[in-house]
Amino acid sequence: MKIRSITYFCNPGWPLDEKKLRAAGTFLAEAKVNFEEAGYEVQTTRLATIPFPLLLGADKVFETPQLAAKLSQLLPELGIAYAALGPAVPAIPDSYRVLPNAIAISKNIFFSGVMADAKRGISLPAVNACADVIVQIARLDPNGFANLNFAALANVPPGAPFFPAAYHDGKEPAFALAMEAADVAVHAFENTETIEAGRDGLIAKLEENAKTLAKIADILKFKYLVKFGGIDYSLAPFPEETRSLGAAFERMGVPKVGLHGSLAAAAILTDAIDRARFPRAGFSGLMMPVLEDAVLAERAAEGRLTVKDLLLYSAVCGTGLDTVPLAGDVTSGQIAALLLDISALALRLDKPLTARLMPVPGKQAGDMTSFDFGFFANSRVMALKAEPLGKALGGSETFSLQVRHS
Repeated sequence: MKIRSITYFCNPGWPLDEKKLRAAGTFLAEAKVNFEEAGYEVQTTRLATIPFPLLLGADKVFETPQLAAKLSQLLPELGIAYAALGPAVPAIPDSYRVLPNAIAISKNIFFSGVMADAKRGISLPAVNACADVIVQIARLDPNGFANLNFAALANVPPGAPFFPAAYHDGKEPAFALAMEAADVAVHAFENTETIEAGRDGLIAKLEENAKTLAKIADILKFKYLVKFGGIDYSLAPFPEETRSLGAAFERMGVPKVGLHGSLAAAAILTDAIDRARFPRAGFSGLMMPVLEDAVLAERAAEGRLTVKDLLLYSAVCGTGLDTVPLAGDVTSGQIAALLLDISALALRLDKPLTARLMPVPGKQAGDMTSFDFGFFANSRVMALKAEPLGKALGGSETFSLQVRHS
């Protein structure tokens, strides 16, 4: 188990308040040392702000590229690896339009875009705007890599420490932990013969580590007077079989991820996280990023694991669709259809879901990807069975969906 990120949340103002940012850097530097001394590898420290349209205001939203460039320049001085400037919002349509330029000039800055939330419902214009952003920023890099820095959000609250979904609620500074813990799930089911034994082992390991993590967090909280937002145990993987959620599925007894039985495995793992007692943040579900998981990437390359499978598993677990390689000529209309499904699922089941989709220029479904990135396992481009929507679904309204209660 590793800490993927210690994420610090604040409102840095605009122009940027460098005093606040340096305080963030000081806090994160000490936090990193404290967690490492307890035996946890800390992969990154990160900063998340209030949504950039609220930070800038509607009349200055076109200054987003300048904001991103300035923050990008400051991060190395602060000792912080990455920052998220939060989501574009439906109330300020221009906030979506500025994202391609902002992402183009700031490789260490992440963004997102709201498609749906429980209060306002699903915004069809916002769904389409997010789809347009995905298509446009795919062209910024020969491999479509820039889409790593953008996610479309449905029903995602503030305080999630995983990027690109992270953003602050504008109150006092806070911090939270994003964990890389897929290896715990692999080990829990490696040598067990029953679901109950594997689930109990997983719960015990999560709770054992949570006690240690929370104890360190409490020391930091009281020393710096910074709120501890909790732990996001989304069992994030790494592209090695020993740290793969796909491997955890198959250790449980699924012959190959994508075959029937996979939905049950996803539900069992998420149920274990739900049963575990720990201070919760963010998704605390099941993260299934195709390109960040060696086994998922392999099963997708074999054609066993499809986009529809991943969407189906999101109904019982997950964080949505993450690092999904798509054909380079996919249209915004096709992507919007998929994003609408994700939004509907998120609101109907009252759960946070995201979409980080990666069209790869020049590639078609079935072609191998060629990413050169330590956190990625290459796979094949996945087929997207979608066409642009028409009639009412192709309109421009915002509509609500009631949560389904059993």
